[in-house]
Amino acid sequence: MNNIGTISIETERLLLRRFEYSDCTSMLNNWVADENVQLNYGESVYSTEDEVKGLLDKYIAGYQRDDFYRWAIIDKASNECAGQIAFFLVDSKNHFAEIEYCIGTKFQRRGYATEATKALIRFGFEKVGLHKVQICARPVNKASRGVIEKCGFTYEGTLRDYFFKDGHYESRMYFSILQSEYLEK
Repeated sequence: MNNIGTISIETERLLLRRFEYSDCTSMLNNWVADENVQLNYGESVYSTEDEVKGLLDKYIAGYQRDDFYRWAIIDKASNECAGQIAFFLVDSKNHFAEIEYCIGTKFQRRGYATEATKALIRFGFEKVGLHKVQICARPVNKASRGVIEKCGFTYEGTLRDYFFKDGHYESRMYFSILQSEYLEK
């Protein structure tokens, strides 16, 4: 495995790049302050510039490490930060990483999550040398499960009652793709 850190990735419509402090306003306008987006993503809502700058401090500091992988998803047409994608869990010993992503409401249903996820899968296998890429979804998040299906992941199983959130339990569905399966496509 070759940990190389977060480097820019370009797709047809997107630029995946490191977060910058100049992304603050775009992040607030497009996703971090949106309760529905953050609820599906499983993260807190950030409603002030100071809160977002604190989040950016963490992301930008992480770029010092070669095993830190987090990208701003930039819509090339508008130059806005439409969301984010990351290998938020990287296991160098076992050569796998887990993807997480979120897309702001006004950028949803355009295929951006699928485009970004496919780019990250390619990056993980071709540049980092991963053996396995995994991803998970809450059973109620049908849109995310659609992205997972379009990207060719295989269902592995469900961890029942994994989260206790808002007074009830939620399960977590796991999916993966192996490097050998990626190479066959």
